[in-house]
Amino acid sequence: MRRRQILPLLAAPALITRASAQGSAQGRPITLVVPYAAGGGTDIVARELAPILMETLGQNVIIENRGGAAGHVGTVSVTRARPDGTTLLFAVSTNIVVNPHLQRNDRVDLSTALAPVAKASSYQYLLVIDPRVQARTLQELIAAGKAPGAGFTYSSAGVGSNNHLAGLLFSEAAGVPMEHISYRGTAPALQDVVAGRVTMNFSSPPPAVPLARDGRLRPIAVTGERRLPSMPEVPTLAEAGLPGIVILGWHGIFAPAGVPEAEMNRLEAAANKAIRDPRFNRSLERDGLELAAERPRADFAREIKEEYAFWGRKARELDLKAE
Repeated sequence: MRRRQILPLLAAPALITRASAQGSAQGRPITLVVPYAAGGGTDIVARELAPILMETLGQNVIIENRGGAAGHVGTVSVTRARPDGTTLLFAVSTNIVVNPHLQRNDRVDLSTALAPVAKASSYQYLLVIDPRVQARTLQELIAAGKAPGAGFTYSSAGVGSNNHLAGLLFSEAAGVPMEHISYRGTAPALQDVVAGRVTMNFSSPPPAVPLARDGRLRPIAVTGERRLPSMPEVPTLAEAGLPGIVILGWHGIFAPAGVPEAEMNRLEAAANKAIRDPRFNRSLERDGLELAAERPRADFAREIKEEYAFWGRKARELDLKAE
């Protein structure tokens, strides 16, 4: 199986961080839209970056959660914002390169309606299961899932989300039939695994690691090429006996298309400075994520274009459609 890069999470009060009103856009606050309910991986990472981004921009930063349709609702809302740099999107890869292929009746072309600012992180996924399942290794889990009447299920943040696609790829590679159950975010999707209503979830590390550490979820494997430093006892899929499948995701900052070039340059410089701040790097390491390599936003745009084309082909192959 070829290497796959999944371009890949409960409402809460907005986080408001404050700084002296400096910089462009007349010092107006910046709204950073997270296209998921609060409490999931994307929301956690955005809230760790926001206070530092506030400092580098010299403007207030307000996080606004706009969940729905596996992140598509919040993502599209940013395309309709005034292109002055005061509304930004903190997205996962699936929002940008997968969901547009599933929302076939949506006339918004995200490839032209959004402009990349900076890539913030890259990460793998943690396969966690209901501790009541009689399996402690990947091979035991696969065997249990193939047993007659097993009825395995997996939860996700919606059709086309990173959790959904990881589950599809795992089911295909392991030969384990599973029913997909969709939620409005990773946080509620994980809670139903904790409650025993769902068998498993492929989660980004931030929301899953604490639940695994306190025993409410059982970690089985990670989907990258090496183990998580925060959970070194958990093997990779390849180490656990399922080679040839690597599932990765990323977080990135986007602006509506049409923001003036000078403002885009300012946003890019401030975002990269915040992303490379040691405080954010430490939070990523704690959460099990990696700092993205710094690169010009034009290079990030080319990477997105390639991944968009790949997932267009994959969506047609799997006949993926939005709910």
